[in-house]
Amino acid sequence: MNKPLLLLVLIYTISCSPQKLELEKPSPLDKDALTPNKSLVNTTKSPYAKLEAIGIEDIKFTTGFWAERVKTCTETMLPEMWSIYKDPDVSHAVRNFEIAAGLEEGQHEGAPFHDGDFYKLIEAASMAYALTKNEKFDQMIDEVIPLIDASQRADGYIHTPVMIQTKNNPETAVEFRDRMDFESYNMGHLMTAATVHYKATGKTSLLELAKKAADYLYTYTEKFPEKMAQNAICPSHYMGIIEMYRTTGDERYYELGKKFIDIRSLMKDGTDHNQDRIPFREQTQAIGHAVRANYLYAGVADVYAETGDETLKTALDKIWNNLVSTKLYITGGCGALYDGVSPNGTTYDQPAIQQVHQAYGREFELPKAGAHNETCANIGSVLWNWRMLQATGEAKYADLVELTLFNSILSGVNLNGKGYFYTNPLSNNTSLPFELRWPNVREEYISFSNCCPPNTIRTIAEVGNYMYSKDDKGLYLNMYSGNELTTSIGNETLSLEQVTDYPWSGEVKLIIKSAPQKETSLSFRIPDWCEKATVSINGKEAITSNESSSYATISQVLVAGDEITFTMEMPVTLIAANPSVEETQNQVAVKRGPVVYCLEANDLKEGQKLSDILIPADIALTPTEIQIANTSLKGLSGKAEVAASGNWDQQLYQKLSDSKPQSTDILLIPHFAWANRDEADMSIWLPLDR
Repeated sequence: MNKPLLLLVLIYTISCSPQKLELEKPSPLDKDALTPNKSLVNTTKSPYAKLEAIGIEDIKFTTGFWAERVKTCTETMLPEMWSIYKDPDVSHAVRNFEIAAGLEEGQHEGAPFHDGDFYKLIEAASMAYALTKNEKFDQMIDEVIPLIDASQRADGYIHTPVMIQTKNNPETAVEFRDRMDFESYNMGHLMTAATVHYKATGKTSLLELAKKAADYLYTYTEKFPEKMAQNAICPSHYMGIIEMYRTTGDERYYELGKKFIDIRSLMKDGTDHNQDRIPFREQTQAIGHAVRANYLYAGVADVYAETGDETLKTALDKIWNNLVSTKLYITGGCGALYDGVSPNGTTYDQPAIQQVHQAYGREFELPKAGAHNETCANIGSVLWNWRMLQATGEAKYADLVELTLFNSILSGVNLNGKGYFYTNPLSNNTSLPFELRWPNVREEYISFSNCCPPNTIRTIAEVGNYMYSKDDKGLYLNMYSGNELTTSIGNETLSLEQVTDYPWSGEVKLIIKSAPQKETSLSFRIPDWCEKATVSINGKEAITSNESSSYATISQVLVAGDEITFTMEMPVTLIAANPSVEETQNQVAVKRGPVVYCLEANDLKEGQKLSDILIPADIALTPTEIQIANTSLKGLSGKAEVAASGNWDQQLYQKLSDSKPQSTDILLIPHFAWANRDEADMSIWLPLDR
């Protein structure tokens, strides 16, 4: 930044609007007291967490699936979106801060949560720097921190819509006037981004600003708990404040994290839409706006890890069981409905029916073409389940993390990293006589609500941190991909290389580079789809297990050169849904390993309709090398049936055709790879031919 511009920023910082809330001057950040652990979600000292994450620099992807996705993220997704956010003709994300800082004139543009979108992108850039040590990412962030600094009020409050209103019409600028302004949500993402930035760079410049925001929320909550409870929409600040506590060690943030949960019961006229109509501890179902719900559940899981409050864990368990047994898509997608109502079916007693957007609907209400499945909701599920894994060590949570990453988050971005979905349907019908609210065409910038792209970018940048967990005894392998790992186990170092073609192959090889001189455990997750797995050490079988959704553990003194091979049986499986899911009756989905497959009409013969394809119950599907958008993938090829249904133009019903189905070749592709070619019909669920 040049000197005149810096001077203007400093002048504006000094002369910005008076404090709206009196509080003690925040103490400067004690850099010597900062927690040294660099885990993305640092549960090292969380007394009720059974596992902790590896450091953000401990893993380096080498080859294979996630190496390719992370490379696309750091080389294309992040730079492209950063450029868009800096272009005021497309996005006002950066321009809003420039106006708030007094460097530009104008009005706030974009959604009220746009600040949070930008903080997500800063978090992604921080992770990109940690992964690559490319100075351009560090410089990108350093360029915008002064803007954020100059936009922040002296008391720590920061929200560009209000700061710009303060500049233009100070008499009308009021904080926390409307719960839909997303102020606490934005500050929560600032806190999360700041902790990642500190861990990646060692700099406290952004952390200082996040601390001021956290101090503001602490004082505001002390003075106005009911108001703070009202303004807890999509509560990213629950996760943010706990991570601030873990990073800085400030006990006030621990207290505030607990208080955020407790004061939700003070909410008057709350709604199921925002999960605040009844106290959290009384909730038993996944309800309301799915993004807000999953962010809430993730934040509560963080508080549980610190407090051990079993009333929180009890509610989380009931909600999780309700979700996975009645409301979860086969892809891990969450939030089935564009618009729903509450109560919907048998829910809690309440005086009136309320409209609910982006909603968890009734049990077994899982539409396909009209599925909402917002990418942010699916990311919220990963955040929640990752925290539950850390807290409990139970493999079922890692199962859902992996399922969601592969199938309902990667489907939200195309293979070249330049186009995004807001919603993630399970089928696409190009013959529908009406337009869906969200078209099934990926966009570089989703002008109405661009929250999903930066969320996707930070999630893929951080995917390495989900690969492993650890405890004092050893390492947990949660997911698999080619990488090199060097991490601490207790006070000693474990270094290894993982070689695998997962998810296309079920074989994983670990080569030990160095290891603690004491007995060390290696715990391999046996996924829920795997019915048999073996662990061999230096060619000798050590464990055979048929226990799906568990960890197979070996424990011994490891030495450099040891080779441990973990092999998972990975058959092609036909999946049926509960008959109560009306839209999928007598249909099947195809899954191999963690990947859900679909049929896209691009791969049908000329004249064939996707709706005429029948899947034999005994179909033999063979993994096949394919290329889509210059990306190597594995499809599934086999023989299906095609039954010509005739012409349905202007017809609602017609007599069943008596023509016999004919054999045809089909090729199924990974669902995340659909919509990377010409627009065409697509479906995960396909009619079953018994």
